[in-house]
Amino acid sequence: MNVIFAKNQLLHSPKSFMVGGHMVDHPEKPARAEILLSAAKDFGLKVLEPVSYDLRYIQKLHTERYIHYLKTIFERWSRRTNTSDEVTPGIHPDKRSCGYPKSAEGQIGFHHADLSSPINKNTWEAAFWSAQTAAHAATIVKNGEQASYALSRPPGHHAAKDYAAGFCFFGNSAIAAEALRDKYKKIAILDIDVHHGNGTQDIFYHRNDVLTISIHADPVRFYPFFWGHKDEKGADDGIGFNINIPLERGTEDDGYLVALNNAINSINNFTPDALVIALGLDAYEKDPLKGLAVTTEGFKKIGARIGDMMLPTVIVQEGGYLSKELGMNLSSFLDGFTHGAGL
Repeated sequence: MNVIFAKNQLLHSPKSFMVGGHMVDHPEKPARAEILLSAAKDFGLKVLEPVSYDLRYIQKLHTERYIHYLKTIFERWSRRTNTSDEVTPGIHPDKRSCGYPKSAEGQIGFHHADLSSPINKNTWEAAFWSAQTAAHAATIVKNGEQASYALSRPPGHHAAKDYAAGFCFFGNSAIAAEALRDKYKKIAILDIDVHHGNGTQDIFYHRNDVLTISIHADPVRFYPFFWGHKDEKGADDGIGFNINIPLERGTEDDGYLVALNNAINSINNFTPDALVIALGLDAYEKDPLKGLAVTTEGFKKIGARIGDMMLPTVIVQEGGYLSKELGMNLSSFLDGFTHGAGL
């Protein structure tokens, strides 16, 4: 099993985001990826650099205007006087079916759901290679490997077709699924991040070839608040192919594993040809973005039950923030997964 990682992902280093009405130190730091990479290497995974698939998979899932926005907005923002070092919205529309502005300021508001995903001069480069990392991990699995780990950073599961959110710019887990579709007919995505994968849901909500399942802290009182409820089941051809499993805040290992078993039953009923795991390690009991209370040992059990499905699997890194156990939690998950998958 390999870990796919692009060094350019470290270039994005956001300074701050808003919590409680205050701009605070941003938790999505390059050090996250460095810790996870070190843990993956210590576990014995071989490090591979991704090749570029250019916009091949990005364009299938994100709108052209959004891609153009991400690629050009920092330069356009910097032409103005008295602007901040990071692109951050100051206005939002109430819906995205409204008129599309030509001004930089208007487009910033249009293409950001919140204030958590500031853009600096290196964000495009990092987000582009984060997406390539996911696509390359999927390509390795398409070419015959049983599993591959995409250490994608910045994360992706909050990024929708047309907007950034929750530290995310491109839908990396969705991109991995789309790349797998080159070979496999049916793909399941299982999102085990503490937050609902609203971006992944948005991308596949009308499709029946990709089953999306998210286990997360109940959004009634937790980010992303507006998405991730049980009644969101898909639309049109996608009805029944989106499953949300919200959990009470503070749910521990036993409760989480019950939810996981239910998710796995739904995946088995779908009979997918391949699997994408949106791996959030922020369900950890001591993660800075507290929501659930999974232990380090719990991640091993989670990994083992996922590995037991014995499906061609792409693991895509999503959340998981700085704590002394971050690397240990990845190792614990990989230990469970590889033994369960017989790797």
